[in-house]
Amino acid sequence: MRLSSWNIQWGRGADGKVDLQRTVNALKAIGDLDVICLQEVAQCFPGLAGGQGEDEVAMLCAAFPDYEAVFGAAVDVPDGAGGRARFGNMVLSRLPLGQVFRHLLPAPPDPSMPSMQRVCVEVVVNTPFGPLRVMTTHLEYYSAIQRHAQIMALRSLHAEAVGQAMAPSASKESNPSFRPWPRPVAAVLCGDFNCEPDSPDYQQLLLPMTEAGMNWVDAWRVLHRHAAHPPTVGLHGADWPDRPYCCDFFVVTDDLAGCVRDVRVIADTPASDHQPIVLELA
Repeated sequence: MRLSSWNIQWGRGADGKVDLQRTVNALKAIGDLDVICLQEVAQCFPGLAGGQGEDEVAMLCAAFPDYEAVFGAAVDVPDGAGGRARFGNMVLSRLPLGQVFRHLLPAPPDPSMPSMQRVCVEVVVNTPFGPLRVMTTHLEYYSAIQRHAQIMALRSLHAEAVGQAMAPSASKESNPSFRPWPRPVAAVLCGDFNCEPDSPDYQQLLLPMTEAGMNWVDAWRVLHRHAAHPPTVGLHGADWPDRPYCCDFFVVTDDLAGCVRDVRVIADTPASDHQPIVLELA
């Protein structure tokens, strides 16, 4: 099973031009992806640098017709022309999906910093070896207060899912909306975390919180131990950032650690200010 995660910056490349077809081409060049997780997907959002208010959700659905699409808007506001402007995360899966969650993440007041609402999209993917939760997110960049609160919320969401997997709710035969759909312990969390390896926020995310088999581990470190994470930003001369570093990760529950076969950064594409990352499980 191969998954990718990529902050596509609404299709805006390192050259400042918005070209979503270039983004699509870069994803298809990776090849053989079962699940695609994207951050910074814009839907009819005017004013984004280089953009023309494109409906990127519709464009991505058309580009990947064999994939089921789930979009979670973090920002949902009027577009100024009688419609809605949305900005958030998207999952494309060619494997069947079970239940889907769109979790708005906390944003405690921090008036000294610019910030935007953030979201975590969670889907249950029905794989040949059983259900798997896949979560993708994009955490706050400017406000350390909000980013820390969002990491704590991700930990709480995972603990909740583990609890539900261990003690599922009862069903109610007269109402199918009470049906207890699978939400397993085994999970993959990915995205743009806007923190660097070994930063306090990164360390907080990975602190033990449940029994063995249920904790988060960094998939890169599963394979490469203490080797430095390759940079996921700062590679192609974009107007941000001013140096290369890593802030995009795949983390997995430690019961999946033995399934991690490959984690790599696709470093050659300039189609965003971030690079795609790929996880292979077997």
